[in-house]
Amino acid sequence: MKPEDLGEKSVTLEMEHEEAVEYVREVCMKHGFGIAVEFSVSQILNEKVGADRSPYYVLGACNPKVADRALDLTNKIGGLFPCNMVIWEEEPGVQTVYHLSIMKIARLLGIAEDGWDEIIEETGKIVGAVFDELGK
Repeated sequence: MKPEDLGEKSVTLEMEHEEAVEYVREVCMKHGFGIAVEFSVSQILNEKVGADRSPYYVLGACNPKVADRALDLTNKIGGLFPCNMVIWEEEPGVQTVYHLSIMKIARLLGIAEDGWDEIIEETGKIVGAVFDELGK
């Protein structure tokens, strides 16, 4: 499978981790995503199991209009909600932002219904706009 089959997007940001998280949050919201959930995976693992992880953060982004349309087509999509934007520290001052299309994954898993291509196209445009701005 190719990265585009999965809707993979990534960009490198040259800034500190906390600044990158805030920047990605702001850009997502500017393009119609709300942040439904967010958490620091590294903080949880470092506290709970004594891991020594570099900063790793998940922003659970959701465009309510698209999510509502997707749920109209199949309740199963909720098993993949929300659309995650993952930010991890490659090294101090260098962060990677990564996204995987849950809508394309749904199609690959066979839970997408008729009309799904329109949702994939719409979410692709929104996510594309986010990553275009992040990459500037």
